[in-house]
Amino acid sequence: MVLFDTVTKKYKDDITALQDVNFFIEEGEFCFLVGPSGAGKSTIMRLLIREEVPTFGSIFFRDIEVPKLTRRLLPAYRQRLGVVFQDIKLLQSKTLEENIAFALEILDKSPKEIIDTTDYLLDLVGLRERRTLFPDELSGGEQQRGAIARAIANKPDLFIADEPTGNLDAVNAKQILEILKTINQTGTTVMVISHDYNLVNGSKARTITLTDGKLSSDTGKKVMPKKETKDEKKDVEVSKEFEKLSKSLQEKFKKFAINSPDILLNITTGDLKNMKLTKQEHEELESFVKNYLSKK
Repeated sequence: MVLFDTVTKKYKDDITALQDVNFFIEEGEFCFLVGPSGAGKSTIMRLLIREEVPTFGSIFFRDIEVPKLTRRLLPAYRQRLGVVFQDIKLLQSKTLEENIAFALEILDKSPKEIIDTTDYLLDLVGLRERRTLFPDELSGGEQQRGAIARAIANKPDLFIADEPTGNLDAVNAKQILEILKTINQTGTTVMVISHDYNLVNGSKARTITLTDGKLSSDTGKKVMPKKETKDEKKDVEVSKEFEKLSKSLQEKFKKFAINSPDILLNITTGDLKNMKLTKQEHEELESFVKNYLSKK
């Protein structure tokens, strides 16, 4: 699902945050990414959510080359990720229930689906009785559980938790980990980022350790996957609207995370240039757009 291929990230003043980092995470894995402060853990997260781009190397999420995603295509890509940041970021003006519902409203879910999903998520994190409270009325552990519920409202493929137990006692930290394991058991890939080595003590989960921007150990290290050729690439879900298009055009849609006609209609001239369409593909795309718009 995730591949970091010889990734280096440098900042101004010649500060190297990551150097030649290689690892990959398979579909459905639960893994820890650990290391002391300044080791490069948060840099990996920012690169993965495309908040920053690497100086050298490649990052893939399935068949998407993340650094090459354009601004227009980022929202669709990020909807496939669930992220809980270290500072939680619950909306202070909304109750816990409203925080979760708001995430679903943004996705244009129906009122019934919003109610049903919110109830399910509140039960999952054990906060049904706290639903009408505002964030400042919740304990630190309850706020963290609420943030997790909101982050998985969009049913992400990959869930990233940045220091989810950083300010919690042992009891609350254990509760958070149990919730994350439950999320993983439903099929979601989970990455837990932490500086707390005690968090992984006794755990059988894969642990990737960073030291001074370098990968120093990986308890689940595997042979780096061979780069797939065009014919070897696995099929991914394609909108039925695109099924009659040429294979080459569909492959470019997949690479740039264009998974629906609505996203296609929002791409810019710059996006089209980056896709490097052939003349035939360009004509095919124009014909498709005209036909699609005529039906709306």
